[in-house]
Amino acid sequence: MTSPLALFGGPKLIPTPLAHFSTIGADDIAAAVAVMETGVLSAYIGAPGPGFMGGPRVRALEAAAAARFGVRHALAVNSWTSGLIAAVGAIGIEPGDEIITTPWTMAATATAILHFAGIPVFADILPDTFNIDPRCVEALVSPRTRAILAVDIFGQSADMAALRDIADRHGLKLISDSAQAPGAMVGDRPAGTLADIGGFSLNYHKHIHCGEGGILVTDDDRLAERLALIRNHGEVVIQSEAAEDLANILGYNFRMGEIEAAIAAVQLTKLEERVASRQRAADRLTSALRELPGLTPPYTPQGLTNVYYVYGMTLDTDALGVSRNRIAEALRAEGVPAVMAGYQNIHLLPAFRRRIAYGTGGFPWTSPFASIERHYGPGLCPVAEKLHAETFLGLNLCLNAFGDADVDVVAEAFRKVWANLDALRDAEPIRAHG
Repeated sequence: MTSPLALFGGPKLIPTPLAHFSTIGADDIAAAVAVMETGVLSAYIGAPGPGFMGGPRVRALEAAAAARFGVRHALAVNSWTSGLIAAVGAIGIEPGDEIITTPWTMAATATAILHFAGIPVFADILPDTFNIDPRCVEALVSPRTRAILAVDIFGQSADMAALRDIADRHGLKLISDSAQAPGAMVGDRPAGTLADIGGFSLNYHKHIHCGEGGILVTDDDRLAERLALIRNHGEVVIQSEAAEDLANILGYNFRMGEIEAAIAAVQLTKLEERVASRQRAADRLTSALRELPGLTPPYTPQGLTNVYYVYGMTLDTDALGVSRNRIAEALRAEGVPAVMAGYQNIHLLPAFRRRIAYGTGGFPWTSPFASIERHYGPGLCPVAEKLHAETFLGLNLCLNAFGDADVDVVAEAFRKVWANLDALRDAEPIRAHG
């Protein structure tokens, strides 16, 4: 006999919370202490000279990252938000220029464009990988389009071959936000390295982390120089008389400290092990869940690997006869951790729908530089909107340890919920999607 759902008073399948995934070990602590003992917590100088590129730990991290990801240049910054702002500035956009990006991302991806009075343009996403749809990107290219900003959401790369083709044909720059995908591969190339500028987050729940931080990567010498200038008060050292060299070098302080760099360098050595553990958990979960009707496990295109920052599924709610939110509620009641019912759609946030950034008058959308009127709201990205409202279900694999026993009990909770779908249907006579 099937046990009643915890949602309806039955026993909770996972009564004790699963262990939080802790990434800090004795080696990380030792690295931080070693910096403290030197008394030098940052060695940046905002002026010409050796200190302009930071202290020894920052430079050592950058060298290790460049070698690990196979690029000419890696630059550490104090957050990936800073990295995105620096990347947009480095490509030299003008006020009113448009950058096409995805609505399924953290707001910083889109607001980085606004920092230089650019206009974010949102393209819809693919229903199986949740990454930006190249066909939608192509349809949105305008005379003001300057770049494509792709996001490797949930741990696998966007279709960089298709996006590079579009960028090359239209003379655009390509930026890759691989915050959630360090260690993922596109053939024999690491995700994040196939764009003009890419990079990774070092935020506390990412695969590599030092609390807060980011790493920019590029093979372009000039872009690397511009990134370094934007990172470190560029206006006090730039010597060129050329307007294009001076553009967007506004003198930010995006510098990473020596403690964070020392920790990140240790974390970088653990990336393969961490990715392998997530992939094991995901593969085990997929084996257990693939037979559940109305549930589609994560899809990874041939030639790509997925590092499963999020284990992203879709539900056929029409076939199941139960809303996604009700299923998520039942899973949470059983003790399944880190359940995501939907993600987010940046183009539906009030700041974008009302077009408010600098002041309240609609700048930069209403400025004379923006020759194309762009509006945001429901219907702009229908695939992303339906996934968020009705059909996407995810597990934040980044938040818990998810060893074999953890995966097995989570899978058992899914099976319990599926065995009680009739009870969920009876308790939800009128379905309200989302």
